Amino acid sequence: MAAVDIDIPVDSEPQFCIPGDLERQAEVFKEQGNVFYSQKAYSDAFNCYTKAIDAWPKNASYYGNRAATLMMLSRFREALEDSQQAVRLDDFFMKGHLREGKCHLSLGNAKAASRCFKKVLELEPSNREAKQENKTAENLMELEKMANFGFEKRDFRKVVFCMDRALAVASACHRFKIFKAECLALLGRYPEAQSVASDILRLDSTNADALYVRGLCLYYEDCIDKAVQFFIQALRMAPDHEKARLACRNAKALKAKKDEGNQAFKKFNFEAAYQLYTEALAIDPNNIKTNAKLYCNRATAGAKLNKVNQTIEDCTNAIKLDDTYIKAYLRRAQSYMDTEQYEEAVRDYEKVYQTEKTSEHKHLLKTAQLELKKSKRKDYYKVLGVAKNATEDEIKKAYRKRALMHHPDRHSSATAEVQKEEEKKFKEVGEAFTVLSDPKKKIRYDNGHDLDDDGGFSGRDFDANDIFRAFFGGHNDGFSFGSGQDSGPGNFFFQFG
Repeated sequence: MAAVDIDIPVDSEPQFCIPGDLERQAEVFKEQGNVFYSQKAYSDAFNCYTKAIDAWPKNASYYGNRAATLMMLSRFREALEDSQQAVRLDDFFMKGHLREGKCHLSLGNAKAASRCFKKVLELEPSNREAKQENKTAENLMELEKMANFGFEKRDFRKVVFCMDRALAVASACHRFKIFKAECLALLGRYPEAQSVASDILRLDSTNADALYVRGLCLYYEDCIDKAVQFFIQALRMAPDHEKARLACRNAKALKAKKDEGNQAFKKFNFEAAYQLYTEALAIDPNNIKTNAKLYCNRATAGAKLNKVNQTIEDCTNAIKLDDTYIKAYLRRAQSYMDTEQYEEAVRDYEKVYQTEKTSEHKHLLKTAQLELKKSKRKDYYKVLGVAKNATEDEIKKAYRKRALMHHPDRHSSATAEVQKEEEKKFKEVGEAFTVLSDPKKKIRYDNGHDLDDDGGFSGRDFDANDIFRAFFGGHNDGFSFGSGQDSGPGNFFFQFG
């Protein structure tokens, strides 16, 4: 900080100590202190001023000079006591009032500082330094007011901004530092908040506010057991610390409810686990990290209960709270796979693989990409209305049913538009059967290979009528159809028995 003026007589020649004359002895110590002060040897100056005070404690300027030295050493609380003692000895000591005001400013007590500067202006209305310092005190009060309003509105960034500006003036104010640290914790900037709290605890290990903020950081980082220890310690130092009491209660309740949910899940009681995680989420919306885990846990329980949409939503909420939460991405991706939302699944697996390039994550990504590729082709299983693990007999039965259902002759009396649509479906059914009834083609299809590759299936070589004839054997089951020139789709003849 800038050097603080001390009281130096105009002719300050070094004097020798005269035994028995305490007042003159004190003056010698003061002069020695002044020399050290001018040399910026503040610790030596402090010792000399202390000797002067010990020799003659009734002189206001000795306390004033020692206060100035303590201010240069950033020992503002001690400097404040000396300044106050100086003005108690001499109420007209302007420098004493001015230094007291500056100490109050550095310690964050803007109202007390303003009273001191106004006292100086009563003694000397034209004192420019007092006027300027009083404006600084008023600005500090306004910053504190804005910060308190921002905290009420949960605008924690505004509080940090105001406190940064306030601390530029009140550099020794623990209250402002703690206020800033608490908001940093609420913003999720835990390392910064912990650093501030730890600095204060190194100077004062009993500071309840710093203990509370230290615990708050641990609590929000999901280290709940350690957090509770700090909250309890803060309450030992300050039994009426309401924030520490509330945080301690929330921490214990949150841990208990989360543990209950985990135990229920391990016992396969998924409904109970789902409900317990829901109750835990309602305890403290500010605990981002723990709530992200709770959402993911509830998603896992929801998946067991086939609540697929809720599972996806819970994973999304977990990711909103913690966009680095790999477990939530994996759970959501699996749900996307289960609901055949392959593009979304690929996106999540890509995020996971970019973060953790493991062989398992690579395999999951490749699987999703394959399913996405397969989903963009015709789904022959859906065309026939069978499961992907359908047997050969099931595939044949499905073809028989669908081919008869969509055969063009069955719709010969329908409108041209319906006939065209049914003819298209008839062809798709035949195409699906051609692929799924051929083991080699089916394997290539299931593995996502293009069937046109390597001389495989080609739609251009396909004739649905040929497949139909081959399957029904020409006259099976009471059906007959012409085999002449006009036997294309739409010209089959059904003879029902």
